[in-house]
Amino acid sequence: MAETLFFNALRDATDEEMGRDETVLVLGEDVGHYGGSYKVTKDLAKKYGDLRVLDTPIAENSFCGMAVGAAMTGLRPIVEGMNMGFLLLAFNQISNNAGMLRYTSGGNFKIPMVIRGPGGVGRQLGAEHSQRLEAYFHAVPGLKIVACSTPYNAKGLLKAAIRDDNPVLFFEHVLLYNLKENLPDYEYICALDRAEIVRPGKDVTILTYSRMRHHCTQAVKLLEKQGLEYDPEIIDLISLKPFDMEAIAKSIRKTHRVIIVEECMKTGGIAAELVALINEQLFDELDAPIVRLSSQDIPTPYNGTLEHLTIIQPPQIVEAMQKLMTAQI
Repeated sequence: MAETLFFNALRDATDEEMGRDETVLVLGEDVGHYGGSYKVTKDLAKKYGDLRVLDTPIAENSFCGMAVGAAMTGLRPIVEGMNMGFLLLAFNQISNNAGMLRYTSGGNFKIPMVIRGPGGVGRQLGAEHSQRLEAYFHAVPGLKIVACSTPYNAKGLLKAAIRDDNPVLFFEHVLLYNLKENLPDYEYICALDRAEIVRPGKDVTILTYSRMRHHCTQAVKLLEKQGLEYDPEIIDLISLKPFDMEAIAKSIRKTHRVIIVEECMKTGGIAAELVALINEQLFDELDAPIVRLSSQDIPTPYNGTLEHLTIIQPPQIVEAMQKLMTAQI
C-alpha cells in the first residue's frame, strides 16, 4: 500500500494503460510539456512523446472531433478538458458523433474514447468554471457517465474507462485532486456500472456522488456528535449513466426512505431522474416522500460566501434526515 494523491492516482492509471496498450493516447490543452492544469499528465510527454501526449490548440470542438475520428480508426484517445465547462463548445462532437456513431454506422465503428477533466464547484472559480455538466449530457444516447470520488476509485475507474469500447464521460471534482488514500501495489479495475456502499445502514438511503460523498460522511459524523441514533446507508452512485438500480433498489427495500444529495442543479438534475425512476420502480417501498438536496438554480457566484450558500452543506443533510425520519406518506 502506498499513500497516493487523487491526481496522481489518475496519472498512474493513464501511465499504466499507455504502457500496456500503444493505441492509448492523450490530447488536450496543455497536457504535454506543461503536464496538465492539475498535473494529471505530468512527465507523460517525456515518456511517450509528443504524438501520444498531444498538446492541442484552444479549440474543444476540433480536438474532440479529432478524438472521435481517432477512436473510429482503432486508437483509444483520452481527451482532457482543461475545465469540463469548456466542453460545451464540443457538445455536438460528443453527442452527435461520439454518442451516436456506433449506432448510426450499424456497429461498423466502435468509439473507445474517454473525455475527462475537472468540474464541479471549486473555490471562487466563477460561474463559467463551476459547471456541472453531468445533467447536460445525461439525456444523450450512447454515452457512459462516471463520477469518481476517491483516489482508489479514480484509478480503477479510469483504467476501466480506457479499456471500454464506448465513449465515457469521466467527471473529476476540482476540489478532490489533493485527497489522499492508500492504494494497493497490485493492479485493480473498478466496474463502470456499479455503485459503492460507502456506509451500510438501515434507517435511510442516501444516494450521492462525487464531492458530495464526503459531505454525506461528514453529516453522519455530525449526527454522531449530536447523539442521534439514526443509521443512514450512504451509496456513492459512481455510475451516473446507467444507474446501478439493483444496488439502489436493494437499499431502499431495506430502509424505505431516500435522500438524494447532489451538487448538480435541482431543475433537470441527476436527482430529478433518480426520483422519477425510484417512483416508477419502487414507489410501494417508500414510507416517506423522497428528499432531494441539490444546488441552487443560479449561476455559481464568485463571492465565497454566496458560493458556499448555493451548494448543499453537511448540516443541511443532517436536518433533512431529522425531518425525514418523522415523515409519513
